[in-house]
Formats: sequence, C-alpha cells, structure tokens
Amino acid sequence: MTRSIVPDLTEYEVWFLTGSQSLYGDEVLAQVAEQSQSVVAHLDGADAVPVRVVWKPVLISRESIEQAMLDANAAPHVVGVITWMHTFSPAKMWIAGLQALSKPLLHLHTQANVELPWGEIDFDFMNLNQAAHGDREYAYIETRLNIPRTTVVGHASHTRVQERVGEWARAAAGRHASRAMKVARFGDNMRFVAVTEGDKTEAEAVFGAQINTWGVNELAERVHAATDAQIDALVDEYVELYDVADELLPGAERHQSLRDGAAIEVGLRSFLEEGGFQAFTTSFEDLATLPQLPGLAVQRLMADGYGFGAEGDWKTAILVRIAAVMGAGRPGGASLMEDYTYHLVEGEELSLGAHMLEVSPSLSSQKPRLEVHPLGIGGKDDPVRLVFTADAGPAVVVALSDMRERFRLVGAEVTNVELPAPMPRLPVGHAVWRSKPDFATATTAWMSAGAAHHTAMSTQTTLTTWRDFARMTGVELVSIDDSTTIDDVERDLALGAVYWRGR
Repeated sequence: MTRSIVPDLTEYEVWFLTGSQSLYGDEVLAQVAEQSQSVVAHLDGADAVPVRVVWKPVLISRESIEQAMLDANAAPHVVGVITWMHTFSPAKMWIAGLQALSKPLLHLHTQANVELPWGEIDFDFMNLNQAAHGDREYAYIETRLNIPRTTVVGHASHTRVQERVGEWARAAAGRHASRAMKVARFGDNMRFVAVTEGDKTEAEAVFGAQINTWGVNELAERVHAATDAQIDALVDEYVELYDVADELLPGAERHQSLRDGAAIEVGLRSFLEEGGFQAFTTSFEDLATLPQLPGLAVQRLMADGYGFGAEGDWKTAILVRIAAVMGAGRPGGASLMEDYTYHLVEGEELSLGAHMLEVSPSLSSQKPRLEVHPLGIGGKDDPVRLVFTADAGPAVVVALSDMRERFRLVGAEVTNVELPAPMPRLPVGHAVWRSKPDFATATTAWMSAGAAHHTAMSTQTTLTTWRDFARMTGVELVSIDDSTTIDDVERDLALGAVYWRGR
C-alpha cells in the first residue's frame, strides 16, 4: 500500500515569458509568438523536464511584464519562470517585473533556428532573430539588479539544454516544497551536540519551513491508541513487503516487538497526517512511554517522502524532504545518512554510512529484511528495523550548518558501491561509498567547511540541482566533486566569509 507524499511534478508549472517590444509591429510580433511557442513545445515535451512548461503571451511593455511576474507569484502551482528575449526587449522595461518576482528565474539564451540559413539571410531575418544581443541586454539588467537566476545556453531541442532546464525545474520544485513545509519535532535536540542546533526563526525566513516542537507524550498517546485492527493491517503489509525474521512472524516468540513497531507507525503517521507535516525529528533521549525507539516507522515514512532528522536534527529533516521532492519520479530515494566509519586501505578508501536504525529503504531496490535486535541506547525494548544495503551507483550527500550569520549547504558527489564483503552482524540499513575526487580531499574539504555529521543522501538528485536550489534560496553552497582541491576550498571559504558577512 502506497501512502507517498511525494508530489507528482507534472502538477507544477513554470511559465515561459518571451520579451520583445512594440517597435517591430504586429507581423513580427506574431512570428515571435509562433516561434516562442515552438521553443516551449521542445521543453514541455521533453522527458528530462518534469514539470509543465506553459507559454504566456509575448511581453512588450513594462506594465505587462510586471503583471506577468505578479501573476506568477500568486499562482500556487507555478514554481518558477523562464525568460527569453526573442528580439531586442529594452531591459529597463524589465526592472519592475524582475524586482517583483519572488519565484525562481531561469534565463534561457536560445534562438528559434538551429542552423543559420546562410544563403537566405536578409535584414528581415536579422531583425526577427536578435536573441544573441537581446539576451545580453536583458542579462545586464539582471546582473545590475543582482537578480538570482540560472542561465542556460543552447537550442531548446538539444538534450543537454533540456536536461539542464529539468534540473533547474526540480530545484524549483524543491524550493516550492520548502516554502510550504511543516516540521514536527518530538522532543529536543540531543544534549550537548553542537551541529544539530540552529536558528529556527531564521530557517523559516530563508527556507520557509515551519519548525515547531511537540512533547513526546502527545505522540505516545497516539501510539497507545492504535487499534488491533490497525496493527494487524500493518503487520500483514510488513509480511507481504519484507523478508520478515521468523521470530517476528505472527505467533512467534518476538511478534510483540513487531506489533509495537506497527503501533508506533500508526500513531506517528496519524499525527503527521492530521497536522499537515512533511518532516519530523525524534530523539533517543526523549522517548517518554514509547515502547521502543522508532525505527521501522521512520524508515517507511522516509520512503513515502517525509523528511526526517535523528536526535532532533530538524535541518537534516528539511533536506531529506527537499531531496525527495526534487528527485520525484526518478529511481532511488532520499534518506537520513551519517558517516559512521571508514575502510582506510590506502588507495581503496571507503565510507560506511548508517544510523542507529533510521535509513530509508528507498535507497535499495532489493527486498529489505525486517529484524529485531538489541540497541544499547535509549533504554527501551529492542526495536524492529529494516536491514539492507543501498544500491551501487551515483549519489549526493548534503548537509546544512548554521554558521551564525548564514546557513551553509555542503554537497558532495559520491559513488555507492557493492559491499566488499558481507556484514552479517550489522543489523541496520547502510550504504558504502567512494568519495570524489578522493577520500582525503573530500573529507578534508567537508571538515574545513564545518559540515554536519548528519546528511541527506539522495540517489535521485545531482549536485547541479542543489546548486540551483542554493542560488534560489540565497544560501551558501560548498561543492565537493571531481574537480575539488583543498586550495580551492580554502580560498572559497575565506572569500565566502567576507562575501556572506558583508551581505
């Protein structure tokens, strides 16, 4: 049974706004409209673009431009705007509109034709096809006004262009989800831990997410109110979906542990659904009358698209939710992750990531095993959990740190690998990965940036998507990829300190 709260991205729109001016006359403007609709058709019909691209009438005045931007702001299903100056659209006409726009902006620098018709070019053709300098005029005013945007260059029919527009659209959908997010914290942060702290008020101002706290007993009341019928239905679902350990099956010696885990899912899911939450946190230091640390329930909720952060880590909960939305429709998933320990054979370095219980099975295409094991932390009954290894393939790990005067995103490209050897004694969901460009560089860069030990791992998004998201939200991003060097990171951090503190 699916209970996914990941949106269908085809429900979202980006509006395509074409710039021109009245100087050219009705005949030319009709051609502009026809050709800009052709550009939209390339994008809207592309598999790589997950949202609908909607053409809007050609804009030829300051008033119409400003109104189009205000209309885009007000439309709840619109996640961003694409602009293109088909002809020469004097950029002072765009000042009020650009200043009014509150949604993500992509500047597409393209033209109607792919090849130049060399033998047929006359000045009528030149008069119509002026994007080469019309977009430069427009880009000047974007830069003059310090307008955050993504610029994509190339013909709209080209796969590279469509893929780049698609990544931007996913980031815009993530920002849209962030603006509407409600995060429920059950209890507080783990005591004495620094990096999971942060300014929740500033987070709402920057990301839009509402972060508030409820006592764990409010959750426990829901858990204890779960009916036998609700629990039985979930147990049947578990048996159907997972490889359930014999001792947990109905009638077996430890079946009550599975029922307790199901009751936690019933209570937690009902609390989140009724409150309209898309993300949540728990803490093993604050479990009140819960029978066990939530493990199975948390894993399944993340697989359904909820954000989650362990030990009260609301920043990671936000990232996991954003990653789930940005990756919608792609194979893979998003999960809480934590660097736990290393394989340090020289030249073969690997990271083993896991958590106490809470890693999402969406990272694996294999059938997870449902088991129960002792947990020497939390002081409760042995918790049930899903055990699996994340699929091999590319992934991104992203962390969010509160740097006092700003938030800092750190994103790293990694490659999940097959287990080098079986791990029969590690009963948790986990991933093993190789860092880019290499272990020492990536790890040094990560720690130099003050990045958190909790991360969101995504096997559906790219670092490009996160760069767009950071640009849209005005957040610093430190990237770690194949091109990273320690010198570059240290220089960027030093320059960034000056730039961000001076803003």
